[in-house]
Amino acid sequence: MPDETPTGPAGAPHGRGHSRGGRSHDSPLQTRAAFLKNWDWQSVTGINRGTCERGGAQHGLNSETSAACGRDWEANRLEVVSLAETFDFLKACHRRAPFLFFNGNTFATIGRQLTGALFVALGSTRQREVTSAVAHYIAGVLDREMMIEIVEALSKMVELKPGDRVKTLRGSARGVVVALKPDGRVVWRPDTGKAELLALPESLLPE
Repeated sequence: MPDETPTGPAGAPHGRGHSRGGRSHDSPLQTRAAFLKNWDWQSVTGINRGTCERGGAQHGLNSETSAACGRDWEANRLEVVSLAETFDFLKACHRRAPFLFFNGNTFATIGRQLTGALFVALGSTRQREVTSAVAHYIAGVLDREMMIEIVEALSKMVELKPGDRVKTLRGSARGVVVALKPDGRVVWRPDTGKAELLALPESLLPE
């Protein structure tokens, strides 16, 4: 398993270029680095082998695409690109299906490891949601625009105050902030009831 050594927290972009993956100049998806430098093709193959073992499938290489995909991986993994472009590349590798089984899981695993390390400062709840969105995009079950929206929304650290309108991370409940506890927790009242709930600030988004 490779050792992730990201160049810094996402959200602090390197350079001023506007990536096609981001919508604003402070988007974490515009951060640039050689994000895949710690994963050589041998380690990618090892991830697939382990995934196949756990899934009860035979590990094997796709004779039509594996060699070319491996060469492209080695040619690109040291390139400095945006984080969005890195996710796009992982999804493209999944679609090329260099392995017989679990291609989506293999490249989504790399996306999960990378995103988990980059977004650790967000706190466990938001980090988990961002990581899930990226992995689902790479695996092909979440579209690009939705992935970008989730990553950018959850990356914004907002100071909440009483009276602010908020919603849960997945938008399943909406309400208003009632008070802030000394320990930082938020007291809020959902629109659907009179009961007041306690939540960590990272588990709510402003409306």
